[in-house]
Amino acid sequence: MAEAADFQGMSPSPARRWLRRTGALIAGAPLLAGLLQLSAAAPSHAAGQGSLKADSGSGTVAVAVDSLTPTVPTEGDTLTVSGTVTNEGKQTVTDAQVDLRLGPAMSTRSDIDTVAQRTDQEAGLDGAPVGGKYVKEFAKLTPGVAQRFSISVPVDKLDLGGNGVYQFAVSLSGETSAQPWDRILGIQRTFLPWQPDGADTKTRTTVLWPLISTSHMTAETGSNESQTPVFRDDDLARELSPGGRLQQLVALGKDLDVTWVIDPDLLASVDAMTDSYRVQGEGDTTTAGTHQEVAKHWLADLQEAVQDKEVVALPFADPDLASLAHNGTNVSGSLNHLKEGTDVAADTVDSILHVEPTTDFAWPVNGAVDPSIVKVATSAGADKVIARSDSLVETGGLPYTPSAARPIGGGTTAVVADTRMSTVFQGSLTRASSSTLAVQQFLAQSLALNLQTDKQRSIVIAPQRMPTASQAQAMADAVAALQSGTWSESQELTAAATAKPDSGATTKVPPSSRYPSSLRKQELPRAAFEQIATTHDKLDNFKVILTDQSRVVTPFGRAMNREMSTSWRGRSAEAADYRNGVEAYINSLAGQVTLIDKSETKLSGRSATIPVTVQNNLVQGVDHLVLRLTSTSPRRLEIDGDTYSEQSVSVSGGHSQTVKFPTSAQANGQATVIAQLYTEDGQKYGSPVTFDVKVTEFTATVMLVIGGGFLLLVLAGFRMYTQRKRAAARDAGEDGSQETSESDGGPENPEGPADRLTPEEVLKEESLAGTGADAPEQPSDPTPDTAAESADPSGTGERVDR
Repeated sequence: MAEAADFQGMSPSPARRWLRRTGALIAGAPLLAGLLQLSAAAPSHAAGQGSLKADSGSGTVAVAVDSLTPTVPTEGDTLTVSGTVTNEGKQTVTDAQVDLRLGPAMSTRSDIDTVAQRTDQEAGLDGAPVGGKYVKEFAKLTPGVAQRFSISVPVDKLDLGGNGVYQFAVSLSGETSAQPWDRILGIQRTFLPWQPDGADTKTRTTVLWPLISTSHMTAETGSNESQTPVFRDDDLARELSPGGRLQQLVALGKDLDVTWVIDPDLLASVDAMTDSYRVQGEGDTTTAGTHQEVAKHWLADLQEAVQDKEVVALPFADPDLASLAHNGTNVSGSLNHLKEGTDVAADTVDSILHVEPTTDFAWPVNGAVDPSIVKVATSAGADKVIARSDSLVETGGLPYTPSAARPIGGGTTAVVADTRMSTVFQGSLTRASSSTLAVQQFLAQSLALNLQTDKQRSIVIAPQRMPTASQAQAMADAVAALQSGTWSESQELTAAATAKPDSGATTKVPPSSRYPSSLRKQELPRAAFEQIATTHDKLDNFKVILTDQSRVVTPFGRAMNREMSTSWRGRSAEAADYRNGVEAYINSLAGQVTLIDKSETKLSGRSATIPVTVQNNLVQGVDHLVLRLTSTSPRRLEIDGDTYSEQSVSVSGGHSQTVKFPTSAQANGQATVIAQLYTEDGQKYGSPVTFDVKVTEFTATVMLVIGGGFLLLVLAGFRMYTQRKRAAARDAGEDGSQETSESDGGPENPEGPADRLTPEEVLKEESLAGTGADAPEQPSDPTPDTAAESADPSGTGERVDR
């Protein structure tokens, strides 16, 4: 009323404003108190209704289920759940309690997928707490500190209904100072398969147990008789050692009813390690391998594990069929490598494991197929392709999962593995909680599949190619539980492939456009197959000259198989390094057979021989080589009367051979000559050696001068000879006359006839004496004008043999 008395357009006085605000506060106090009371009561009401939506995604406490035993309970069992709860918030949680929650049975396999992927919290979806004494209480949970729990409950207290897969959860509820009311702060969901009685119809289940590794061996071998193998690294030894991935796969698989899928390259590599082997180091160095006993022990364990079990041998080195189909079929020789890898697979497995493997299965990456992959897979002789249900998708509207075998035309069978059960063990399973969840999800999918229909089916499980040790442990736990369950029975892969297919199952291979782009990005490029082809051509050109081709054909053939391995996916840089290493090694070996370089050669005269030396630094001999010497200026210099000449070459290991070519000069000057090795089929071998020949032919005038000088030297020699002879005769005559005079007392001998010869007669006599056949050779006699032939390489400015 006071405000009404104010004049219009005028502001109220300060006193009036104070009175007005105070009155408003007094009038609104009861209403505000009521609102606060209602707000405080709301959380308590929501908690009583089991609402989780208000705290969705809070994640204040992490709940981990580390073990759930038994994994498949039956009547009379006691279920024990153990794990940890960790306060990941910043405030202490008080009045905390761990509860077990049993949800409703799930009717489809898709329901299991939904629960496994769900992260939100909604009322009624996680079931009611079992309650009672089957809880675990904590007075407080300090931030960052994990607390262990273990709760055991008789199965009959769970009030399980009929056969099926039940959602099972472990939750933690409590309070914080900021929100002092009881609410769920964390939950972990899993599954509880329930099949107390044996199923009327059991699912026939095939589990593939892969033994595959990356490529470890190089193409390099030692020069000794046993050809000591060289490994890229010593990583394989770690996988074989106790606790290693491959050691765990063998130790776990030997007690399971599984089909072993083995890469023969792994067996060949381990077998090579049982004897002397070397490991590449820095640069070109190698060190001696020291894990022979580890390799021997692993092979012995594997031989025992596979006895009486089905063994499937993949082509050698597990070639990447999709990469080959998409990028390699147009490269010459690529499919031949696949065929070679398939041909050696059975012998490798049989000789090492002493079992006869099956070789008619092909396994593309992740079971992803298209028409080109199927064509490549069957080109090497396989008539069964292991696919996966996310590639060969069902389109016939079947209300159940069909059997694995599908005829896809051309006499080929696609064996379709179940995607859900095959992929459940991917990802990191190093934590016990992750492993436990994977095992329970696997068993839940298997039971849900069995409950779909009374029709008996054959199901195949194809896990990842190279499971880690923790993944292998989880797989083994799940398979062991499945094989001891009541709804499944084991079956070999061959039996699953030959089982009667479902009439409504999909048999059409998807087009190439549906091949996953994520997998295409990991494929070997066309350039990789082109490099492999180049290496193969170099090997073909090299091996034809060898006296023992097996020393290079076998190690290089297997190395080229490894270059196509599936294990290179996601490792493109390492794959390129491996290919480069193989090609560089064949280049280095081929370069051990070479021509020795020659410098400029001088040719004096019209004809001579030119030596060319072939050096062989290999440990074995080479044969079937042809050395061709070609003159680029045949009008100046001819080789054996023609433009070029060829001679066969055969050189022992570690030796050299010098081949001599007759040549003839036609004119003075310089001529370029090319020496080139060829194989017998006409292919060039190695690099040519080019050198110059300088021709200096003598003229007729120079020859006359030289001839005249030579004649004068001969005459002078004859003159000296006759003079010495006459002097010797004169001395002998004088001695004889003196002796006669002394003995007989007679007169001295008169002058002999030679003393009375005229100068012309003396010259004639000396000439006759010089032509005598029995004239002795004098030091001044001329030496031959042709030097002895030499096999040594030509030096700088060398003179060739005449």
